[in-house]
Amino acid sequence: MLKKRLIPCLFLKNGFLVRSQGFNEHQLLGNAIHQVERFNAWEVDELIYIDITRDDHYDIRRDDMKVKSESDILKILEAVSKTCFMPLTFGGRIRTLQDIYDRISRGADKVTINTQALADPTFITESSMVFGSQAIVVSIDVKLNANGEYEVYSHHGQQPTGLHPVAWAKQAEQYGAGEIFLNSIDRDGMANGYDTALIRQVAEAVSIPVIACGGVGQFKHLAQGINDGLADAVAAGNIFHFTELSGKRARKELLKAGIHVRN
Repeated sequence: MLKKRLIPCLFLKNGFLVRSQGFNEHQLLGNAIHQVERFNAWEVDELIYIDITRDDHYDIRRDDMKVKSESDILKILEAVSKTCFMPLTFGGRIRTLQDIYDRISRGADKVTINTQALADPTFITESSMVFGSQAIVVSIDVKLNANGEYEVYSHHGQQPTGLHPVAWAKQAEQYGAGEIFLNSIDRDGMANGYDTALIRQVAEAVSIPVIACGGVGQFKHLAQGINDGLADAVAAGNIFHFTELSGKRARKELLKAGIHVRN
């Protein structure tokens, strides 16, 4: 039996770590590197970094920290990868094969692609052929629309696509995605638990791994994402930012729930 994975997910905006809520509210948390050092100590399985910057401005500002001010996302990635001792997935603003190459050559093991995959699904195939499907994670952002139905959104969760997440996940798999990163816009930052109904629908529709994200406020929510949602991996952001030793405490909760994770 494959072990389930525990994955902190960090959001980066204009060079800073931020706490996200509903994809629209972003609370500044600090340096992009320091949190990685904590996760190294807690021995989490993987790490996902997603750049949600909506313009071209990056600035870590404080040179009293371990890394000096950097002006672009690739230099920030280089600094992160030098500190990160676990598999690293990096996403955000990826539009071309060169964008993927730039991130993998600077230390990312995998990338997430979202808006470009929706605009041109053959980009998934091209990316998988060049870098291997294991390196290509299709990120799917979902919210309930005005009709109370699940719908996929693009462009930082701002534009509806008319696609149902199950249909889009199946297409992404057919086009060559290696994993699905499934994030609930409605649950983002709400701390009320995963949308396990959504996760289960997608997980049952595809054969590739599904990473659940969005809504974790208590460690027991992680186990629910796997036991109720059937996710292959559980990701969360805020609970790892604000809870000391959260990686170890999360793994303990998963083991307590009978979930096969790295001990």
